[in-house]
Amino acid sequence: MAESYVTSTVRKFVERVNELCGDQDRNLAKIFDITYTNTLEETLEEDQNKNVFVLTGDIPAIWQRDSTAQLRPYLIMAQSDPRIADLILKVVKRQFFNMNLDPYANAFNISSNGHGHQSDCTDMGPWIWERKYELDSLCYPVQLAYLLYKNTGLTEQFDETFISATKKLLDVIETEQHHHEKSSYRFARKVEGSKDILENDGIGKPVGYTGMSWCGFRPSDDICHYGYLVPANMFAVVILRYLTEILTTILEEPQLASQAEKLATEIHDGIEKYGTMINDQGEKVYAYEVDGLGHQLLMDDSNVPSLLSAPYLNYLTMADPIYLATRNTLLSSSNPFYYVGTHGVGIGSPHTPENYIWPIALSVQGLTQPDRLEKLRLLKLLAKTTAGTNMMHESFDANNPANYSRSWFSWANMMYCELLLDYLGMKVKN
Repeated sequence: MAESYVTSTVRKFVERVNELCGDQDRNLAKIFDITYTNTLEETLEEDQNKNVFVLTGDIPAIWQRDSTAQLRPYLIMAQSDPRIADLILKVVKRQFFNMNLDPYANAFNISSNGHGHQSDCTDMGPWIWERKYELDSLCYPVQLAYLLYKNTGLTEQFDETFISATKKLLDVIETEQHHHEKSSYRFARKVEGSKDILENDGIGKPVGYTGMSWCGFRPSDDICHYGYLVPANMFAVVILRYLTEILTTILEEPQLASQAEKLATEIHDGIEKYGTMINDQGEKVYAYEVDGLGHQLLMDDSNVPSLLSAPYLNYLTMADPIYLATRNTLLSSSNPFYYVGTHGVGIGSPHTPENYIWPIALSVQGLTQPDRLEKLRLLKLLAKTTAGTNMMHESFDANNPANYSRSWFSWANMMYCELLLDYLGMKVKN
């Protein structure tokens, strides 16, 4: 049974948000009340090590990615609420426990119960729910650990497990710079009609060296078309710099700090050299995926890390000229997953049906531009697409929001909450 962390302090915070919204934005506050408390009431469970396991919502597993995004908005409360800070600390410790078990896995069971995709052709184990290697699964726990430190001053998360997992993280990112030459990672799924099979006996399509780090799957859990997912590599640059700071100023680990700094530089240079392309307007923009052999993919996916989310992840600023050109391209018909309907306009995903827009993408769209009125417009759009549930869904039909995927998706709920808090002037420190 999940434990509720909705304390009187949480209730007072929700009431404060309600007051700041005022009568004009009452519906926005109502959705916030439901979604902000839902994650605290329904998704958190203490594990056998007294750490906290986070359900994604309707799937009984913890994703390294989702669990960070689910907890990130609570960092604002953690700045003044020790109980919320302790909750996030326990989630971080669980994430690094997971990473230390297997840095290639993206999702884990609460215990070694053998649930999940045990028939997949990869090195599965009873703790692992799914073992799709996604670079962002290494990045997100570092982000949460670092932001917890920045928002609260806590350093307890930087323990022996953190160091052990960080060593594995750095080695994996370095190995995957030379995927075909050095990596032992393989993946295929024994399901009829499955698209989750890496070519060449599970190793993937050929890639050339770029300095970037290879990954097999996108943050949607869909297979990468080309081997270098540019937004994931952007995120890697950010967290490698976080690690350099942590390993220098908090922990005395000069060798690991040097390795992290070197990787950050190599990946950043690789992105800027190989990860860009020219759009139809003749502008330099970031590609979504490349292979280092001349192939480039112009698109964006709603799942974060995305190209749209680059300033949100702290890779660059909102005013960066290449980002602005990329943003304008992605929020147009040049992006094959940009949908325009009678009830909404926004970015969707190949992971869901055509013409289905993702609330996560709409939230990111609001969080990556400074116009407060535009944030409000997007919040009101999100509020109109819940199909009466007052909760965000994975995606909704741009022409009929009553059609949607995933009735309970905590990540989307919390992205809405973060956008509303941002609109009200409450931000996560980074």
